[in-house]
Amino acid sequence: MSTAEELLIEARVQNVRCTDDRLIVDLTDGRELSVPMRWYPRLLNATHAQRADWELAGAGYGIHWPQIDEDLSVKGLLMGWAAPGVVK
Repeated sequence: MSTAEELLIEARVQNVRCTDDRLIVDLTDGRELSVPMRWYPRLLNATHAQRADWELAGAGYGIHWPQIDEDLSVKGLLMGWAAPGVVK
């Protein structure tokens, strides 16, 4: 297994916060990911309260927003994957 794969396996969500235009995810290994909110239309169009209502999924390898039925994975965030149909 490569070092990159090991880092991916160990990366878990510690905290999530949203600004008007960024999704910011703190990982347990100390990294902070910041991606454009426009990559995830459900989050972009959600209210502040809906964005704040997140929970860990898959033992911390993912994030789930129950009010808007959105799920993101740490792997997808690290790989820079946007929602299907979104042009970067």
